[in-house]
Amino acid sequence: MGNCCSSDFWCPRNYEIAISSSSSDTSPRTRNRYNPPPMPLPSSKPAQPPQISPSQTPPSTEIGPILNKPYVDITSIYQLDKELGRGQFGITYLCTEKSTGLKYACKSISRFKLKHTKDVEDVKREILIMQHLSGQPNIVEFKGACEDRSNLYVVMELCLGGELFDRIVAKGSFSEKEAAVIFRQIVNVVYVCHFMGVMHRDLKPENFLLASKEPNSPLKITDFGLSVFIEEGKVYKELVGSAYYVAPEVLQRHYGKEVDVWSAGVILYILLSGVPPFYAEHEWLKEGGEASDQPIDSAVLIRMKQFRAMNKFKKLALKVMAEKNISDEEIKGLKELFNNIDTDKSGTITLEELKNGLARLGSRLSEAEIEQLMEAADVDKSGTIDYMEFVTATMHRHRLERDENLLEVFKYFDKDGNGYITRDELRQAMADYGMGDEATIDEILDDVDTDKDGTINFAEFVNMMRKGTTDSDGKPK
Repeated sequence: MGNCCSSDFWCPRNYEIAISSSSSDTSPRTRNRYNPPPMPLPSSKPAQPPQISPSQTPPSTEIGPILNKPYVDITSIYQLDKELGRGQFGITYLCTEKSTGLKYACKSISRFKLKHTKDVEDVKREILIMQHLSGQPNIVEFKGACEDRSNLYVVMELCLGGELFDRIVAKGSFSEKEAAVIFRQIVNVVYVCHFMGVMHRDLKPENFLLASKEPNSPLKITDFGLSVFIEEGKVYKELVGSAYYVAPEVLQRHYGKEVDVWSAGVILYILLSGVPPFYAEHEWLKEGGEASDQPIDSAVLIRMKQFRAMNKFKKLALKVMAEKNISDEEIKGLKELFNNIDTDKSGTITLEELKNGLARLGSRLSEAEIEQLMEAADVDKSGTIDYMEFVTATMHRHRLERDENLLEVFKYFDKDGNGYITRDELRQAMADYGMGDEATIDEILDDVDTDKDGTINFAEFVNMMRKGTTDSDGKPK
């Protein structure tokens, strides 16, 4: 059907409803969702990827204002190829990682368009949320982010199947069985996001990508630009979302995470009928077909399994990092997840609560396997997992990629500042946390002290911290 629309077919891109944003919300990320500019005319000459010559790249010691990390020459890591799409804030390119040959999508956001403090905060929050959710089923995998003087770059999983929107336009409407397969994935996105403490606030077919062009390709949610970490008890008032999918409570400026359920329902209606709701009657989804019997390892479960396999020193180092080197903003989603698992609100997670919580995330581990995870996460051997132990075992491993994070933790153990962690310093740190004995210290040194000088230098410490760490999809780094 191309770009044409018949009078009896849904094509909302041609008649989006404009809704004014609140005067207090000056962010163009929010305002333009309701009143998008006209689509640009096709150019005979596609946009070229931004070029960054090494001579123009600032010194790596200069810190960028958005990510608070050293500037990076993106072209030293990735080959930026053809344009995949563009939006209000930036352009997405196909990119190839030079060291592996793997292909990803790289979103280039002009720093000059982030004019207000709120714009910068929105982008930083979006990256934090992508990191937090990365590895969950039906959520686009986050690879990393960096910046230079001109642009912020967000690298993520490459989805080659296009938008769900385009598949709906091409097909018109779906059978109940077909819609059930799609909608089950959409419901899973809503459930996982909410369980992990995130409200998306802009669910629509344009934000669901197909992993491949296959008819049964899995869906992947993307674009967390309007998403927020859920704050318990807070009533949200920002006017955000997209016409057709926005819940009435958003228009009334008094809402919570339930608005995502409304948006999902609208998508379902369109899948079944081919038209937006509110002017026709249709039956809603009847359960049909069977869900896969294959257990799904969520990102949280993957991290807990990794934690179980770590030596005691690495567990202790992660605990120190969680306590002394991580902001409340970075673990806001984990706090909500902890509260959802801690059903009796005691401030600790019992074995039974852990078992039920992991089951709600799609895990089908045996009782023995859950007991092993419980034993590993319960560092102080109290019989339960407290909040900081939970954060230690489940926080995103992206923090291990930054040398400055690891250096801060290394300095905690290197009490005399001579650049080495001695046996005595290791013994004292482990005693402070009630962990280990001489035999344990012998095992740690035997494993970590690769040059066999009886101490652990920073390079050996970094190697230990990164060894065995996997991406949340289970691929070794």
